This record gives sequence, structure tokens and C-alpha cells, in this order.
Amino acid sequence: MTEPAIQLVRDYYAAFNRGDTAAMLALLTDDVVHDINQGRRETGRDAFRTFMARMDRSYRETIRDLVVMATADGSRAAAEFVVDGTYLATDEGLPDATGQTYSLGAGAFFECRGGRIARVTNWYSLPDWLRQVGA
Repeated sequence: MTEPAIQLVRDYYAAFNRGDTAAMLALLTDDVVHDINQGRRETGRDAFRTFMARMDRSYRETIRDLVVMATADGSRAAAEFVVDGTYLATDEGLPDATGQTYSLGAGAFFECRGGRIARVTNWYSLPDWLRQVGA
């Protein structure tokens, strides 16, 4: 049962790396819970779509060195990876963007239900990101 969950998470990040938000959204449940790194919790596919539009405007990111693990029953998964990015446009409440690049170790935790992702909880070091963009 671990392989379907692992493949689901791999497919999610493959879509992310392609910049294919529609494919990412198709992998989520309608009531997906999204825990934004060191921020708020949002619920629903529409909220996730809005979040991704903001991200796409301000950041260009790719995931590398992806490692995915899952529970025996496939209901939960975790991923560890490196995010390489460019800060394209100033994001609300953050330092001014001037095309700064960054590379961060990161992780995410997933709940899987019915072959889709029902929760995504992201983590990376915000202080490290701020240091890398010159805040």
C-alpha cells in the first residue's frame, strides 16, 4: 500500500516542477487542507489554486533530491527535498524581490485519501530563506 502514496507524492512534485498547477490540483481532494509554511491553514482546492497563483507570480522554484516515504497503509506520506528558487516579485510582507536566488532544504507531510492528497503541510526555514534573499 505504500507505493500508491509514494507515487502520488512523486506525481505532485513532478507537476510542480513542470509548473503544471492544473495537474497538481487534479491530485488534491476537493477539501484539501494546506498548511502553509510557518503560516495559516487553508482549506479547499480553490484556496490552493489562489495560493499557487501568488506563488507563481513571486517565485520560480524547482524541487530536487526528492525522497518520499509512506506509512504501511498508504494514508500518510512524507517528503524531503531541496527547493531551488528565484524570488521574482515582492510577496506581501516580505523583503523586496530583486531576482535573488536561494536553495533550501525542505519537507512536506501528506495525508492521502481515495488516491488523492487530502492534506499538505510544508516546512522550510524561513530565517534561512530571509538570509539568502538579503533581508
